Amino acid sequence: MREFAPIPAEAERLGKVVVDAAMEVHRHLGAGFLERVYEDAFCHELELRKVPFERQKEITVPYKDILISGQRLDLLVGGQVIVELKAVDAIAPIHQAQLLSYLKAAELRLGYIINFNVRRLKEGIKRMVL
Repeated sequence: MREFAPIPAEAERLGKVVVDAAMEVHRHLGAGFLERVYEDAFCHELELRKVPFERQKEITVPYKDILISGQRLDLLVGGQVIVELKAVDAIAPIHQAQLLSYLKAAELRLGYIINFNVRRLKEGIKRMVL
């Protein structure tokens, strides 16, 4: 059986901030807006909390002996947590596969898919660990 190291404490702390910020955004906006609206509001929440982040962060994807550019993360929080924002009917398996691929390419362990198009946000948060 393969053993994994625990998620670093700072990544866990950032993950809590991500969830808290998303809850605040959803509390104010609810469901029904475009993803871009939620992204703007979420980034504003992170700024208010003085949490560093990179928006639309480009990453490279390793393939054999080359690096392929052009892939973008919605947000990289604190250099340790990937956040993919959605405004869809439901989080689909392809969204989960996408986040796992991003984590692998970026060599990170913790990520969240946050779907704001839900009645209660806890139903729209998917935490994923690689």
